[in-house]
Amino acid sequence: MKFGTAKYSLGQVVKHRKYPFRGVIFDIDPTFSNTEEWWLSIPEEMRPTKEQPFYHLFAENAETEYVAYVSEQNLLPDETGKPVRHPMVAEMFERTSDGGYKLRARGLN
Repeated sequence: MKFGTAKYSLGQVVKHRKYPFRGVIFDIDPTFSNTEEWWLSIPEEMRPTKEQPFYHLFAENAETEYVAYVSEQNLLPDETGKPVRHPMVAEMFERTSDGGYKLRARGLN
């Protein structure tokens, strides 16, 4: 089976297609890589296929910040240019002039 490449990249700001949250991508799995329990907790009519990239997000909604795991089919680019307030974003990324994020350079110790 041939798998496509990820549509989105590390540091990109995305939003969920159906739910009111957005976030910064900090890791990408080429295919589903979570637990079967997590998979089965998604209502069957909304369950995405496992054979697509899944993204780890430093996410936020109106009330809180958290980590989300989202299939590619459920993401859209967030083009608001607004910063993401999740506290881990500033630890891992630097803001770019176009409103996205790039990984912070890590010094060699």
